[in-house]
Amino acid sequence: MKILGNIVGIVCLLLGGTWTLQGANVLAGSVMSGQSQWLYIGMALFIVGLVVLYWINLRHRRPGI
Repeated sequence: MKILGNIVGIVCLLLGGTWTLQGANVLAGSVMSGQSQWLYIGMALFIVGLVVLYWINLRHRRPGI
Protein backbone atom coordinates (compact mmCIF):
# COMPACT_ATOMS: atom_id res chain seq x y z
CA MET A 1 0.00 0.00 0.00
CA LYS A 2 2.84 2.39 0.81
CA ILE A 3 4.56 1.81 -2.55
CA LEU A 4 1.32 2.40 -4.46
CA GLY A 5 0.66 5.58 -2.47
CA ASN A 6 4.13 6.86 -3.22
CA ILE A 7 3.70 6.16 -6.93
CA VAL A 8 0.35 7.96 -7.00
CA GLY A 9 1.80 10.93 -5.10
CA ILE A 10 4.83 11.25 -7.37
CA VAL A 11 2.70 10.98 -10.52
CA CYS A 12 0.42 13.73 -9.17
CA LEU A 13 3.45 15.92 -8.43
CA LEU A 14 4.90 15.41 -11.90
CA LEU A 15 1.63 15.95 -13.77
CA GLY A 16 0.64 18.86 -11.56
CA GLY A 17 4.01 20.53 -12.00
CA THR A 18 3.94 20.05 -15.76
CA TRP A 19 0.39 21.35 -16.10
CA THR A 20 1.18 24.33 -13.86
CA LEU A 21 4.18 25.27 -16.00
CA GLN A 22 2.17 24.83 -19.19
CA GLY A 23 -0.69 26.93 -17.82
CA ALA A 24 1.79 29.64 -16.84
CA ASN A 25 3.18 29.46 -20.41
CA VAL A 26 6.64 28.48 -19.14
CA LEU A 27 6.47 25.22 -21.12
CA ALA A 28 5.26 26.27 -24.55
CA GLY A 29 4.26 24.19 -27.55
CA SER A 30 1.09 22.58 -26.23
CA VAL A 31 -2.62 23.26 -26.50
CA MET A 32 -2.56 23.80 -22.72
CA SER A 33 0.18 26.45 -22.89
CA GLY A 34 -0.99 29.83 -21.67
CA GLN A 35 -4.40 28.53 -20.54
CA SER A 36 -5.08 29.67 -16.99
CA GLN A 37 -7.41 26.76 -16.20
CA TRP A 38 -4.45 24.37 -16.57
CA LEU A 39 -2.47 26.54 -14.19
CA TYR A 40 -5.15 26.07 -11.53
CA ILE A 41 -5.74 22.40 -12.27
CA GLY A 42 -1.99 21.78 -12.12
CA MET A 43 -1.60 23.59 -8.81
CA ALA A 44 -4.50 21.63 -7.31
CA LEU A 45 -3.09 18.31 -8.52
CA PHE A 46 0.36 19.24 -7.19
CA ILE A 47 -1.16 19.93 -3.77
CA VAL A 48 -3.01 16.60 -3.91
CA GLY A 49 0.32 14.89 -4.61
CA LEU A 50 1.91 16.57 -1.61
CA VAL A 51 -0.98 15.56 0.64
CA VAL A 52 -0.85 11.95 -0.57
CA LEU A 53 2.88 11.73 0.04
CA TYR A 54 2.49 13.31 3.48
CA TRP A 55 -0.37 10.99 4.39
CA ILE A 56 1.53 7.88 3.29
CA ASN A 57 4.99 8.73 4.67
CA LEU A 58 4.98 11.40 7.36
CA ARG A 59 1.78 11.08 9.31
CA HIS A 60 2.09 10.14 12.93
CA ARG A 61 0.98 6.63 13.68
CA ARG A 62 -1.07 5.91 16.74
CA PRO A 63 0.71 3.90 19.43
CA GLY A 64 0.01 0.22 19.30
CA ILE A 65 -0.52 0.01 15.56
